[in-house]
Amino acid sequence: MSASVHAVVADLRDRIRQFDGRALRDRAVLPFGVPEIDDRLPGGGLALASLHEVCGGGNDAVEGAAAMLFAAGIAARTKGQVLWCLTRPDLFAPALAQAGLAPSRVLYVEAGDEKSLLLCFEEGLRHGGLGAVVAEVARLSMTASRRLQLAAEAGGTLGIALRRIRQGGGTDAFALPSAAVTRWRVSMRPSVPLAVPGIGRARWLLELARCRAGEAAKFEVEASDAEGRIAFSSRLADRSPETGAWRLGASA
Repeated sequence: MSASVHAVVADLRDRIRQFDGRALRDRAVLPFGVPEIDDRLPGGGLALASLHEVCGGGNDAVEGAAAMLFAAGIAARTKGQVLWCLTRPDLFAPALAQAGLAPSRVLYVEAGDEKSLLLCFEEGLRHGGLGAVVAEVARLSMTASRRLQLAAEAGGTLGIALRRIRQGGGTDAFALPSAAVTRWRVSMRPSVPLAVPGIGRARWLLELARCRAGEAAKFEVEASDAEGRIAFSSRLADRSPETGAWRLGASA
């Protein structure tokens, strides 16, 4: 067997390992600290050297902001500087701080267009010296997501593609396939009632729409606190199919 054939076979074996989940079990992970969610994820948390996607549950600014805060909370719990790539300067830094991501930890890159943004995203992931890289991405093809996943693996860095739907760009950010290890939708829910007049902690419906080597599921959670941590809401917990449920079945 020639050297070129050996190389092709080795590459195919690696791809199979990537898709059947064995490689994921050996990776370092970032737990949410919420057993009901971590138990659904291979390894007990988000794979660090991997690409993850996050989007709002609807095409509006409120749910887009919830997705942004969810991504910020994840990034806040990593170690080191966080690179945040965007194409329009409308990010509200104090909101990131409320989700645990201090301004002193964030490096901002404003790209002129989507192509430049993806290049910055990829280079940040390959750098290897960052805690996380977040990029506000409108479009993400399978080819681009595969490149980003490989870059995350090479740099050992957690990458978050924060999907922002542009006007006229459709309503489903996850309509096309992706190489991302997990894909999350975040939708707003009424806040927790208080015993006195006022607004309680925000609450989200968190949908794990895809999990490689795992199952899709939904959870109702309390939004990220000042340390970037979400809390499980037991009132609408992810239940078994027999109890009526939030379980969605196996993901692709």
